Amino acid sequence: MDNLLKKLGWNAFFGKHFRDYVGLYEPARVSTVYKNGYNVYTKDGEIRARISGNLRQKEHLPAVGDWVAISKDEIGSATIHVILPRKSKFSRKEAGKVTEEQVIVANIDTIFIVTSLNRDFNLRRIERYLAIANEKGAEPVVILSKSDLCKDVNNKINEVVEIAPGINVVAISATENDGIEQLSPYLKDGKTVALLGSSGVGKSTLINSLEGYKRQNIGKIREKDSRGRHVTTERELIMLENGGLIIDNPGMRELQLWDAGEGMLDLFSDIIELEMQCKFSDCSHETEPGCAVKNAISDGSLSEKRLESYRKLQREIQAVERKKNPKLAEKKKWKDIKKMAKEIKKIKKR
Repeated sequence: MDNLLKKLGWNAFFGKHFRDYVGLYEPARVSTVYKNGYNVYTKDGEIRARISGNLRQKEHLPAVGDWVAISKDEIGSATIHVILPRKSKFSRKEAGKVTEEQVIVANIDTIFIVTSLNRDFNLRRIERYLAIANEKGAEPVVILSKSDLCKDVNNKINEVVEIAPGINVVAISATENDGIEQLSPYLKDGKTVALLGSSGVGKSTLINSLEGYKRQNIGKIREKDSRGRHVTTERELIMLENGGLIIDNPGMRELQLWDAGEGMLDLFSDIIELEMQCKFSDCSHETEPGCAVKNAISDGSLSEKRLESYRKLQREIQAVERKKNPKLAEKKKWKDIKKMAKEIKKIKKR
């Protein structure tokens, strides 16, 4: 397979699923999604593409990062006929009242969850991103940007480590080029990183720092709330000159959970283990005697805010599950998750 495709992340997984199309089409990777078309990377470079009539009738359309099967025409553009199976994805519930999955990016190895060390810093938002990221087959890394504006960087790192045990947390200043070297293990040929975070947290500035020139446009930050405005308008898969691929994403105003059961199991394992110690299996952690969760709050080992975050995300998942499958009992998924937690605990003790 062509060396450029390998740099784009082509491997045996995708080769296996492309076998049926050899001789009919050629592989390409979606780099940008527009309202009226796509850009794709091929073995010969980046070209414009559109989807075939048959693919347009399908339930799911290509997302940035997807590997697809294309045919080329005489004017140098392409038609996308098939979306190859994904090895990973980051998705959310479609914004609004519609109960549909929206795939944000596909076939990623690492998710950089970027939050800035100013008034945008929000542990609850980080938990929300991690609840989804832990589910999707890619390694999450929390990037604390704008470290040059923060006087207690180590304390902020420790706060994130407390809610995300086992997750790598990195503080950087892209404008000062400080800490950027910590990201190099994730930026290798054939490896794809997705940048996720609110507007103004420094995602585009980070890309510019990695590239060494102004690759992406940068917007000003509002002083009153340290929030940025949307400068990146389309998701874009970028081949970095020093190796690796990175997907720049517009800041997301709304990040509704779609499927985060196992992600929640990892993220809130401390609370789930406490729940298994409660006297009653259906404990609501309010007034019941023998509640291990309330005891942990009383002795300071668990914060009220973390418990409320867990409850809020749990309610969201249950609401989505009911809409996806109205016949599903409200607590069935969480009984399954707790059963899974018990099995994992048994395995760890062996």
